[in-house]
This record gives sequence, structure tokens and C-alpha cells, in this order.
Amino acid sequence: MKKIIIAGAGCPRCAATEKIVKDACAELQIACEIEHLYDIKEFVKLGVTLTPAVIIDGKPVIAGKVPTKEEMIKILKEKIKLE
Repeated sequence: MKKIIIAGAGCPRCAATEKIVKDACAELQIACEIEHLYDIKEFVKLGVTLTPAVIIDGKPVIAGKVPTKEEMIKILKEKIKLE
């Protein structure tokens, strides 16, 4: 199972990003472990300096913006090999 982390201190943009990630996973019918990381020190360790950010399996794929659902679906299709 893929692990997706949403990094952000809990602002509305971070919450919107989390919802978009969940909606995109649901639309693609993929099961992912989704975690929201609020601790700035922890997401800096993961290479994130701009939030909101989306990290898939330890690699930032979006940083500093709220993705559209379409963008998130495209990224998930690229990063998670869908059959």
C-alpha cells in the first residue's frame, strides 16, 4: 500500500489539499495510507519547504500549491502503477 503524506500546518489550503488527495484516491479506487503531517520540523526533514505539499512514498510531488483533483489524479496514475 502506498503512503501519501500531506504536509502543512493545518491551514485551509492544507485541508483542501488533503480532501483533494482523498477524493482522487477514491475516484481511482486505490487504497492508500493517507497521513497529515503538521510538524514543520518533520516535513522539512522530508525536503518540503513550501506548503501545502504532497509526498508519495517519501518523495515530494507537489509543494507550495493546492493541486486540482485532475492534477492529483494524473500524479497518482504516474506514481502508483495502476492496472
